[in-house]
Amino acid sequence: MIPVCPLADLPTGESVRIDTAPPIAVFHADGQLYAIDDTCTHQDASLSDGWLEGCLVECPLHAASFDLRTGAATCLPARRAVRTHPVTVENGMIYVHHHAAEEGTAA
Repeated sequence: MIPVCPLADLPTGESVRIDTAPPIAVFHADGQLYAIDDTCTHQDASLSDGWLEGCLVECPLHAASFDLRTGAATCLPARRAVRTHPVTVENGMIYVHHHAAEEGTAA
């Protein structure tokens, strides 16, 4: 498990990037926590810098959109999904389970 930050430090509608290999973005959206690979599959842009609307994040570079729940690309120019990662909260701290990164991957 990778510690991210205290839950209190990540308000709803916000995201945080963790510098892993590859980087992961953690979002607090619609009362849930989601973690996805932080790099857009269309071009190298940080999704944690994107715009969040509900459970969708829009890439700040070319407006590709991804579903935080599944990682699926929901509009062009992105065609490939980003990986999703399980998230838990223990004792008020957010953790990402990076070892399960292969699950939720779509091509």
